[in-house]
Amino acid sequence: MVGQGGRNIGGLAARRRRRTWIGLITGLVVLVAAATVLAVTVQPWTAEFRHGGLTIADPPAPVRPFPQVEPAPEDAPAPSSSGLAAALAPVVANPDLGGFSGSVTDAATGTVLWSADADKPATPSSTVKILTSAAALLVLAPDHRVRTRVVAGAAPNEIVLVGEGDPTLTAQPDGKGYYPNGPRLSDLADQVRASGVRADTIVVDTSAYTGPTMAKGWEPIDIPGGSIAPIEPVMLDGGRLDPLVEYSPRSSTPALDVGRRLAVELGMDPAKVRAGTARPGAEELASVQSAPLRDLLRDLMIHSDNVLAETIGREIAEATGKPASFDGAAAAITATLAGAGFDIRGVTMHDTSGLSTDDRVPARVLDEILAAAAAGGDDDEEKPPLPRQPRLHPGAGLPSLPADSGNNGDNGDDLSATLAPILDYLPVAGGTGSLTSRFVTEHRAGAGWVRAKTGTLSVASTLAGYVLDSDGRVLTFALMSSDRPPEVSRPALDTIAATLRNCGCS
Repeated sequence: MVGQGGRNIGGLAARRRRRTWIGLITGLVVLVAAATVLAVTVQPWTAEFRHGGLTIADPPAPVRPFPQVEPAPEDAPAPSSSGLAAALAPVVANPDLGGFSGSVTDAATGTVLWSADADKPATPSSTVKILTSAAALLVLAPDHRVRTRVVAGAAPNEIVLVGEGDPTLTAQPDGKGYYPNGPRLSDLADQVRASGVRADTIVVDTSAYTGPTMAKGWEPIDIPGGSIAPIEPVMLDGGRLDPLVEYSPRSSTPALDVGRRLAVELGMDPAKVRAGTARPGAEELASVQSAPLRDLLRDLMIHSDNVLAETIGREIAEATGKPASFDGAAAAITATLAGAGFDIRGVTMHDTSGLSTDDRVPARVLDEILAAAAAGGDDDEEKPPLPRQPRLHPGAGLPSLPADSGNNGDNGDDLSATLAPILDYLPVAGGTGSLTSRFVTEHRAGAGWVRAKTGTLSVASTLAGYVLDSDGRVLTFALMSSDRPPEVSRPALDTIAATLRNCGCS
């Protein structure tokens, strides 16, 4: 067949077919040859075949971890004030700190090594929880617990839920609420049913607390914002509407919410829940209790839990004969710390959590408490929690005591042993609680070495804790910044803490 241009189209097609077949046959020969080589060099049952022909190295020798915590060496060289001042000079001059004050102490001697406006009252934010925790350890037993009760009502058809200060109850179906080992509302309901009392109304008694439920300097927006709930003596999961979320919006009626949920558990109408008080001597039908104080203090410090701080503040007030209110709790804490020998001049507290923008605490006070906790001594945590005079050291900033005050050193050891748990409650830089996300991408020198309580408000940022410096010396510190937004001031504070870790200032 001849096409346009005089070409033999049929012959051209035949040649193309021959070339195609030749190409196919050649390709098959190559593939068969390659397969033969592969079959010879890498067999399907060999490790090389399973790993694409790669050579498999011998496994490394096993490594056994030996985790251990060792005390700071007793012979670590003491840092000098001049060396520390030289190391800190560049970082404390950072304008991102805004209004800045601070104090650094050698825990082994109690000597203040460096300070800047340490007596100036500054906004402490959540570092107030250091004062609250210290006072709690001084006046409450480590296994102190708080009860929640149900008692018989004034009328046969009523029962009364009596709140005594526990915000950690949970109504979660599996009993695992926000707080570890929190008491279960279902246990209260089971005990009420077992009592045989039949009622259709629940009265909620919040008379254990007096005064307002919101402190001076608190903002109502912090309730839906998840920072706080109105402080009432019984709550579910700290008043959280989503029980397992730290900054869940909070309820504006936390105590009544517990009564309503108890009504549901008992098959009652939650609309028949109202506020009221229990009769004196009313028969107890049910009770549950909180986790021990030591666990609650850990949670309030690690997660900076404002509700726990406020309810524990009221426990301190009751233990010292003060009203269970904001004012009573603040007065109880300052009186307890003063009775233990701390100089609390300049301290103004309107709450016990530090959420109030009107609170004021000098850096000196925070550092003194931490230095006392870190001073060493007998670790007997179970000693009777009585106020004691701390051992005084030159430069510690504590008031002088008369020669016959009985401050013989053993009291200082007792104070240190009583306050030492605070050190274990502090978040770990880059690891736990409110320091989880800090010292991670920047200032990594402090990760794992810095332990500190954070404080953050829109008007102030603080960091107070301790660090083991590169010479093996324990330094306590309180760093307070104001007039800068937290996203600016917090990295500057972290830089100072990391500098303390790196400082071989002997």
